[in-house]
Amino acid sequence: MATRPTSKSPSRWLTALLATTGWLLPGAQANYYKIDTKAEIKDSAATLAFDLMLQYKGNLSGEIPGILPGPPTEHKGDYYWWEGGAMMGTYVDYWFLTGDESYNAVVAEGLLHQVGPNADYMPPNHTASLGNDDQGFWGMSAMLAAENKFPNPPEDQPQWLALAQGVFHTQAAPERHDETCNGGLRWQVPPTNAGYNYKNTIANGCFFDLGARLAAYTFNQTYADWADKTFQWLWDVGYIDHKDWRVYDGGHVEHNCTDINKAQFSYNAALLLHGSAFMYNFTNGSEIWKERVDKLWEGMNRDFFEDGIAYEIPCEGRKGACTADMLSFKGYVHRWLSVVTKVAPHTRDKILPVLRTSAEAAVKQCTGGESGRRCGFYWRDGVYVDPAVDKTSGAGEQMNVLAAVSSLLIDDAPPPANNLTGLSRPNYDAGSRSRGPSEPLAPITGGDRAGAAILTILILGSAVGSWAWMSFGE
Repeated sequence: MATRPTSKSPSRWLTALLATTGWLLPGAQANYYKIDTKAEIKDSAATLAFDLMLQYKGNLSGEIPGILPGPPTEHKGDYYWWEGGAMMGTYVDYWFLTGDESYNAVVAEGLLHQVGPNADYMPPNHTASLGNDDQGFWGMSAMLAAENKFPNPPEDQPQWLALAQGVFHTQAAPERHDETCNGGLRWQVPPTNAGYNYKNTIANGCFFDLGARLAAYTFNQTYADWADKTFQWLWDVGYIDHKDWRVYDGGHVEHNCTDINKAQFSYNAALLLHGSAFMYNFTNGSEIWKERVDKLWEGMNRDFFEDGIAYEIPCEGRKGACTADMLSFKGYVHRWLSVVTKVAPHTRDKILPVLRTSAEAAVKQCTGGESGRRCGFYWRDGVYVDPAVDKTSGAGEQMNVLAAVSSLLIDDAPPPANNLTGLSRPNYDAGSRSRGPSEPLAPITGGDRAGAAILTILILGSAVGSWAWMSFGE
């Protein structure tokens, strides 16, 4: 169950009480959340985390850990399976940035309950409708747990790094790739799913991001090679505009992916920027990855932060047009961009002021509901929109503001951990049970990083596993 937040600001609880009892007149609601000091940021984040957990049922008797209410039909609600994984990641970051352990047990339970029988986030209840992006979001949350040194699971349970590897290895397997559009992952995994004929940025972006982060964590060049190849494919197929670096959604295989859907979603661009920053770090600040980081940020800042405030281009201009998925994108954007400033430090002075302005706008509109602190979606308007007018005050919207506020503490956080500094153990056989037998892992290469990786393997006593199909050895 959620733990009631404590507050050092009694006036905030008075504001909530007045709103609940009707003493605050419409339009006269005071801002509940304060974020001027580190103490206020932590205090506000604690309350936001508490309110978000009220929308999660997975820690209640008879409910399923890890997921928000949604499909299939026995769990009616607006949220698909992947968003539960995204929520778990939001709480991993919340703990990492604030030090509040209140929800760690719930988060660990959720992350582990959904791993599936082969520890690669392919649970039977969701495999028939599995998208590469769905699986990818769970894998990225497990990767985050390893990077943030989230407390390890029990010894008899899958470990965070191994879970991220399991997702990546299954997605790198030959059966997930084909020659249509000259490569790239399809959106959906089962051929019977609607969307199987679509190759999109988010599925490939999750794969790219995981590869970049696994390379940075393990120092293994094979992961970096996959990340490089995937980004190049996104560029070559035209999903990244060559002139202004806009990031588009995808295309269909029957058209050789030339019928590009030019919808721009903020999480697509932010995810590519996030992964590019890790590749910049892994390659010791190479010029090509620096250009990609800088150009993607310029495009994001231009398109998604008008007046410095997060804005979802495809739907925000029309009330009621955003899906439940889209209503959660701003939080991922804030979280990923804050991490970019740690692994590509030259971006700090450009990105953090924008995230601050955006977070200030976010908390300003959190004046809704009986509590007087419920958050909506339209940050730029600065006004909470009543759900009777537009249903935009659910888990995604609360998660957005929690992420925006807690990410303001990124300057005090250490950079993402790796094999030398982290706690989570690798498993190079991860994912193999879902795809059958394979051959040994390609040799580690890469100068000093390879040396560090070999040292790590010796220290940890890690056995080199079997997934040579990930090599480019042809």
